[in-house]
Amino acid sequence: MSLETILSSINSFVWGPPLLLLLSGTGLYLTLRLGFIQIRHLPRALYYLFNRERGVGKKGDVSAFAALCTALAATIGTGNIVGVATAVQAGGPGAIFWMWLVALLGMATKYAECLLAVKYRVRDKQGFMAGGPMYYIEQGLGIKWLAKFFAVCGVLVAFFGIGTFPQINAITHAMQDTFNVSIEITATIITALVALIILGGVKRISTVSSIIVPFMAVLYVVTSIVIIVLNWQQVPAAISLIVHSAFNPQAALGGALGYTVLKAIQSGVARGIFSNESGLGSAPIATAAAQTKEPVRQGLISMTGTFLDTIIVCTMTGIVLVLTGAWQSQELAGAALTNYAFSEGLGTGLGATIVTVGLLFFAFTTILGWCYYGERCFVYLTGVKAIKVYRSVFILLVASGTFIKLDIIWILADIVNGLMAFPNLIALVALRHIVINETKDYFMRIKQTHADQDDVA
Repeated sequence: MSLETILSSINSFVWGPPLLLLLSGTGLYLTLRLGFIQIRHLPRALYYLFNRERGVGKKGDVSAFAALCTALAATIGTGNIVGVATAVQAGGPGAIFWMWLVALLGMATKYAECLLAVKYRVRDKQGFMAGGPMYYIEQGLGIKWLAKFFAVCGVLVAFFGIGTFPQINAITHAMQDTFNVSIEITATIITALVALIILGGVKRISTVSSIIVPFMAVLYVVTSIVIIVLNWQQVPAAISLIVHSAFNPQAALGGALGYTVLKAIQSGVARGIFSNESGLGSAPIATAAAQTKEPVRQGLISMTGTFLDTIIVCTMTGIVLVLTGAWQSQELAGAALTNYAFSEGLGTGLGATIVTVGLLFFAFTTILGWCYYGERCFVYLTGVKAIKVYRSVFILLVASGTFIKLDIIWILADIVNGLMAFPNLIALVALRHIVINETKDYFMRIKQTHADQDDVA
């Protein structure tokens, strides 16, 4: 039995029904106990997103919006373009419905983990805010070995998984295929840009993310809306197909073989979680740096990340794939399928160019976001003196990533990424009463003081 076969079996076990059920179950529990907070307080969360908190002072390193953009930099990426196409081809249009559902539940999970990140954060020896699952596992649960296990997984994912090799490969090959730029030139330029940005620390990373992420997300969504408007007559049928095939794919897809309800659920749930990372414990690391004095307030802001990533961006990809009929293609897959769908939708090759440019920038910001995640985990394990060592190794890995075969690396990355979720979910379940009590206290203070939405006494 080959190493790849063994690792594939381990990966199937890690990302099997137990983890998917645990992720979805935690989201469902928090949704019910918090009174559907992701629905009732979404308007308030969006208001907070664009309005600074009063009297926050210097309690934090970056603005709440910048912290969210840093988290979104790592989540809005190739999964929104490639992952959705893969899910729809594997599970049919119904996978999009289940992606919506897991995102809805994931918003409650993201709220809880980011609330805990702010509540249990500390200042490191350099004066920067440090937080995330490793801190609320250690301080909230008192289980230091579990916190270290999470941190080790975080470093490994940043070094050998999502943070480097897949992203730099996507960028260099996209530039070669679309614009005929050599892999070596692109790799050199990207490495130099990454070094310039990450050596400036979280403030520089958040600044760049605050510019690139909103711009590319808006461009991608606007392009999708244009396609929807140009094909508005097919929209009702597309929505009906998505909903119907989520529960009865054989009837909805004309008796097509290979599509089942279970396959639609598995594809939608897995791709949704990979895209928005709710419950994996990555976003709380960036959230801990936010300038805020209210854990609940930042939790509300952070849950909009899942809303924007999956409910908005992934939905745009899915709708275009179904609307244009591109999802039925047997010859194309992944990014090529999405390129084809956007080109068909616009009736011009400009659609493919926009998707390719989106991939380039999304992949680049994912490198930045995961560099920061890995750095915070590395600092937790070794202390602030080792930051330069971490950044140097990360830059070298980015430089060499495009020349490394990804078959085994992808599987290893998936395994370690999945392992990150277990300690985080254990903490969320164990600290659920902290989340519930903090939430009740916050909204009670709003009610008692009749405070403005951005100023709780």
